[in-house]
Amino acid sequence: MKIKSVFIHSKQLRSVFFMKRISFVLLLLLLLPVFTEAQGDLLITPRRVVFEGNNQREEITLANTGQDTASYSISFIQYYMNDDGSFEEVTDPKPGQIFADSYLRYFPRSVELAPGESQVVRMQVRRKPNMAEGEYRSHLYFRAVPDEKPLGENDLKVDSTSIGIKLTPIFGISIPIILRIGKLSASVTLSDLKMEKKADTPPRLSLVFNRSGNRSVYGDLNVYYISPEGEEVSVGIVRGIAVYTPNTVRRFSLQLNIPEGVDISAGKLRVKYTSSNEAESKVYDEKELILN
Repeated sequence: MKIKSVFIHSKQLRSVFFMKRISFVLLLLLLLPVFTEAQGDLLITPRRVVFEGNNQREEITLANTGQDTASYSISFIQYYMNDDGSFEEVTDPKPGQIFADSYLRYFPRSVELAPGESQVVRMQVRRKPNMAEGEYRSHLYFRAVPDEKPLGENDLKVDSTSIGIKLTPIFGISIPIILRIGKLSASVTLSDLKMEKKADTPPRLSLVFNRSGNRSVYGDLNVYYISPEGEEVSVGIVRGIAVYTPNTVRRFSLQLNIPEGVDISAGKLRVKYTSSNEAESKVYDEKELILN
């Protein structure tokens, strides 16, 4: 009976020790930074592809800018853009959203790139009869394939009572692939311009993009400060801001870069949103915000 009592006490001690170790591991996971540098050295050109008119083929160049050989699998993924510009993965189309992957072919489906090596991924449109007019969009997803060592390689003798955890961060990046069918158009207006000032932090400008039409928009936002004397200076620029269909609104905020010695307590801001397409450069909208 005495021996049984000692055994139970020992089992309880091991249980307490195990729970403490688990708590330590969970705390370590919360504090442990996740590094993806080794798998994140992928340069993709261009960063978006648009098929429209008679354009049937495009090429995407992948380049490994890192110092290690990297492998990537290539597939399609579907995203919906939220009002704040973030993306949400979807499996079924939102109302008004149509996917492009069923009408596209690409090759290869996976690549292995040595340091400094590049490779071309070729894409081709497979238009089908009686396709509905509109903008079709999917995202081409490049997922890093971890370099897994064979079982038994570099195995080390460890304490079998301890807990071993191996974290393998997976790097992935996607680019939009857009297919436009028919004569599409879109317009954008800027609204709700507001200056946000907080102590000891640079001022921010918030605004709303309002899109209308049956295609997405993609452009650059430029912000200029105009002094009461009429002098103009650039205080902010953001390139490649998109509002994808079926979204009609995108809320945006940017930090202003105020040059030293410039006082923006008076005067005004001029905000301009322009198309990023050099062949179709246009000003979508331009607004002014009076500062006081």
